[in-house]
Amino acid sequence: MNILPPDLVIFDCDGVLVDSEPISVGVLLEVVAALGVRISEDAAYDLFLGKSMATIRGLIESEFGLAMSDDHLAEVRSAVYARFERELKPIAGIHDAIAKLGVARCVASSSQPDRIRLSLRVTGLLEFFEPHIYSSTMVKRGKPEPDLFLHAAREMGVTPSRCVVIEDSAAGVEAAQKAGMRVLAFAGGSHAATPGLRTAIAALGPDTVFHDMSELPVLLAGSDGRLQASR
Repeated sequence: MNILPPDLVIFDCDGVLVDSEPISVGVLLEVVAALGVRISEDAAYDLFLGKSMATIRGLIESEFGLAMSDDHLAEVRSAVYARFERELKPIAGIHDAIAKLGVARCVASSSQPDRIRLSLRVTGLLEFFEPHIYSSTMVKRGKPEPDLFLHAAREMGVTPSRCVVIEDSAAGVEAAQKAGMRVLAFAGGSHAATPGLRTAIAALGPDTVFHDMSELPVLLAGSDGRLQASR
């Protein structure tokens, strides 16, 4: 039986629309190091990718014994925003890919709403999504729980089974699967070669893993209506 093209495409933001993860992780590790705790980049990606700052804060305390204050979080946020303004780039090919989509779209990200909009504004993507931007701050539980994706689908008036999620993290892939949505895992960001990341995503069995955003329109609407795997 053919699988029809989706009625809604839900995009994660960091690592899917914008190439932000190296900046975000770099700033976080600098602040944590200044507080006396060393976390490797690989460990940071394995533990933190795709998760909200509230979840990351809890993991840093439970895994490394460092209780980050509100002031520390504000320092991280301020430094990340400043670097985004100077350095943030869109994922290669994302503008053309979105322009070719013939279905509804929205953003569902673990980041705060102001950070999502900053990221999209700096990279020229905001006009594609405003006002359909959803944050983990809008739900009780963040990724890997399904709450955010279910909230986005509900707000957009689309049944979960008619949604496709574009994600780059294991937490995001798991959240989409729990929501009963198909999920395409994007492995083309500058952080995607991190050891453990691809293995963790592959273990979850997403519908597709792809590396080039120019492939997205075809993946979403193949000639036979199926999602086509990228090899």
